[in-house]
Amino acid sequence: MAAVEAVAAPPPDPGELLEAVEALLLGGPPELTRAQVAERAGVELATATSLWHLLGFPESADDEPVFTEADVTALRQAAQLIDAGILDEQSQNALVRTWGRSFARLAEWQVRLLAGIAVDAEDPGRRLEELALDVVPVVEELQAYIWRRHQLAATTRLLMRPAADAERLAVGFVDIVGYTSRSKTMEDGELVDLVEHFEDVATSATTDHGGRIVKTIGDEVLFVADDPAAAAELALDLVGRSEADEAFPQVRAGVAYGAVVERLGDVFGPTVNIASRLTSVARPGSVLVDQGMHEVLEGEAYQLHRTRRVSVKGYRHLEPWRLRARDR
Repeated sequence: MAAVEAVAAPPPDPGELLEAVEALLLGGPPELTRAQVAERAGVELATATSLWHLLGFPESADDEPVFTEADVTALRQAAQLIDAGILDEQSQNALVRTWGRSFARLAEWQVRLLAGIAVDAEDPGRRLEELALDVVPVVEELQAYIWRRHQLAATTRLLMRPAADAERLAVGFVDIVGYTSRSKTMEDGELVDLVEHFEDVATSATTDHGGRIVKTIGDEVLFVADDPAAAAELALDLVGRSEADEAFPQVRAGVAYGAVVERLGDVFGPTVNIASRLTSVARPGSVLVDQGMHEVLEGEAYQLHRTRRVSVKGYRHLEPWRLRARDR
């Protein structure tokens, strides 16, 4: 009896699949040029083009129909914020640029996640389209919910923070010890697992201690807290995690307290720089703090040991203090 060979289904046409997803995400096929979008939204073409670039989207030819009515609505809404005086030119550029960067990273991760799930299906193209149809509306609603919750949290911090401490924060960095050398000997999957576990634990611990993650930078986490004692507890918690959790890497931390400039969810200024420098000279499994942290923590339930002065970039005579809990 002759063997019957299974005939694999032809791979999906990328062009057709893209058209289907494009219509789903944008509400219809692209039919408008950038000049038509600007005209319908009542916005100068130069302004529309500038906003498009700041969002991180590639420039299109004048006669290329890559826009839909959704783009008209978005441009009109941006113009309303500008006309209302909520966004001046400087903050407009900064905010739009931040939107573009943040959502670009999120979208990249989400699409790769969906594509990874679709690969195992008999018809990956069809499965990806189905996932987009089912998942995108749910994700969109969840993102709006999360944004509103964070808006409330930010408003609470702003209104409840004492006026005297309005510009003072505890800033901390925690980084993985020996990350560069370890990454050279690890498989890609192992490296991803290491970083994701580090970020998961750091995020959870930061929330538990009343702080907030500003950003993650590969093998490093930057956090802030209104309360210096909370920042101290968080740093001590994380440097001690590897003793109880074999999957959590050994880390070190540096924390500083003082004036901080907050802008678009990021933090700047000498206090941030000092925290970073302290982390770079901290020994594995230790926490170093600056003079500002020493002043507010002295007399509390901590041991603070002065270490030798160090010379680091921007600071020739940095005076660190090693932080420990009294019972450690």
